[in-house]
Amino acid sequence: MNHRIETIEALEARYGPVNPVSLGKETPVMNDAYRRLFAACPFATLATLGPGGMDCSPRGDGPGFIRILDEQTLAIADRRGNNRLDTLRNIVEDGRIALLCMIPGWNETFRVNGTAYLSTDPDLLESMAVQGKAPATAIIIRIETMYFQCARAVKRAKLWDAASRVDPKSLPSAGELTRSVLRDFDAEDYDAKLQDRQAATMY
Repeated sequence: MNHRIETIEALEARYGPVNPVSLGKETPVMNDAYRRLFAACPFATLATLGPGGMDCSPRGDGPGFIRILDEQTLAIADRRGNNRLDTLRNIVEDGRIALLCMIPGWNETFRVNGTAYLSTDPDLLESMAVQGKAPATAIIIRIETMYFQCARAVKRAKLWDAASRVDPKSLPSAGELTRSVLRDFDAEDYDAKLQDRQAATMY
């Protein structure tokens, strides 16, 4: 027996009608309520699509790091990383993006779908400098739709509950994860230097 859902009709029959409010709450423009959320947000995941496939990368900085340029435009500084540039390559090639924003302690999340491009505007980049270091580029996002996601997933995960916190020592370190793929990698040396290296290259 085939248990795969292979048509939209079968999918909708399985789940039933959509709550009209779930669609009606979307907005293509910034409002005061969403301005408050962006001002408090320190973390988001950014999903992109390109010829090489999909990518989803974490983005984080101080609250308000997703800057509102106007009622339909956002800007995110692209801080230092590993120079894989997966997200940025996709933006150059395709431009479609999805942003999932999270605020510690707040169970809802909020989402932005739209298109993006990379800017090297020197005035914008300099205005985003931290510790005297400007980002190489800024990701400019044109909002197509924006809406909040109900709290069920975060509540089920107990994401912000102190009792849900995992002891990092119970999980593989960054060095151990690398060595799980690159067998000759010096995980101990990498881990020993990691904290200082990250602190020195945060911005």
